[in-house]
Amino acid sequence: MTAAQAIDRRVAPARNATLAVFAVSGFGMASWMARVPDVREQLQLTPGLLGLLLLAISAGSLVGLPLAGRLAHRFGAAGAVRLGGSVSLVGLAVSALTTQFMGSMWWVMPGLLLFGLGMGVWDVSMNLEGTVVEQSLRRAIMPWFHAAFSGGTVIGALVGAGLVWLRVPLVPHLLSVAALGLVTVWWGTGVFLPAFDESTSDGVASGQPQRSAWLEPRTLLIGLVVLAAAFAEGTANDWMAVAFVDGHGLDKALGVVALAVFLSFMTAGRILGTGLLDRFGRVAVLRVLFIAAIVGCALVVFGNTALAFVGCAIWGVGASLGFPVGMSAAADDLARAPARLSVVSTVGYTAFLAGPPLLGFMGDHYGVLRALLVVGAVSVLALLVVPAARPLDRSDLP
Repeated sequence: MTAAQAIDRRVAPARNATLAVFAVSGFGMASWMARVPDVREQLQLTPGLLGLLLLAISAGSLVGLPLAGRLAHRFGAAGAVRLGGSVSLVGLAVSALTTQFMGSMWWVMPGLLLFGLGMGVWDVSMNLEGTVVEQSLRRAIMPWFHAAFSGGTVIGALVGAGLVWLRVPLVPHLLSVAALGLVTVWWGTGVFLPAFDESTSDGVASGQPQRSAWLEPRTLLIGLVVLAAAFAEGTANDWMAVAFVDGHGLDKALGVVALAVFLSFMTAGRILGTGLLDRFGRVAVLRVLFIAAIVGCALVVFGNTALAFVGCAIWGVGASLGFPVGMSAAADDLARAPARLSVVSTVGYTAFLAGPPLLGFMGDHYGVLRALLVVGAVSVLALLVVPAARPLDRSDLP
């Protein structure tokens, strides 16, 4: 057996394990989202207080994201995924138990902070492993991993809807999810490929590029595109089910079905969208998708129940590609990619921090359903800056 054949035999299991780790990450997140209406009911929260509670996940993630690079450098992608996954899933279990038995959002928040903290480390580290697998295969398969995450969210939402309909209590549901996630993470990381060595990350660690990238207009505009896409996705994740229950007067199980529709069509957009990008280019595709997000948002807010479900589907497609395309645009110049990706990621993830409380406070004054119109307004802003994502001319590269 040649060395190349030996490597090939290791890559396929690593690819499959990475797909599984991405999928179970999405499954865990969607499982929590499916029980948000139950959590709100058990804790008797107003929309504003619910937004504050959800802020704990975002805050934890924003702490975990910058820590992930150091942890992956020290422990490798596999070790960092194990650490992040374990912290996140333990946090999920703690959140379920404190919701059921403590009855106060202040007891639940530490568990959600751990959930978000671990998820941030988990997210960056599994993406690092995805890059290693992609380079080993010499094929652009990163969209598959993100589609696996989206697929996991769809399955998690559907399972959650079924369990809500069957009136299965929150604790056995989320404890089972945590156990499944831990088994999958520890199994999958056992066949991960080694991550990059120190020489690969030396350029990323350099301070000078990171400082100057904040002064580049194109980089900041791409960050706004990513922020708008993250806001459209994150708002639906956190508030879609609640909006259908409160705004359209539906059963909680149907509220979760609305979330599942959104996630299903977002997943389809990620699977099929790469071909459209190759054919029509970034700017044209992003313009159409942000318009779709605006139309879908309007149908959810102003349409009857049937049109609102159609709006969920259109909204899902509209939110599918903005984030990954923004990352690709920031990395057009490979020599400057680390600094620019750092800036764009920081700007983009601000949406996950600001979104939950913003929608919650607006929901207190105008209702959760009407508050979703902010997504349409932010998408209009994105339409104005989408041209920044146009690929750099070769003459612009060093």
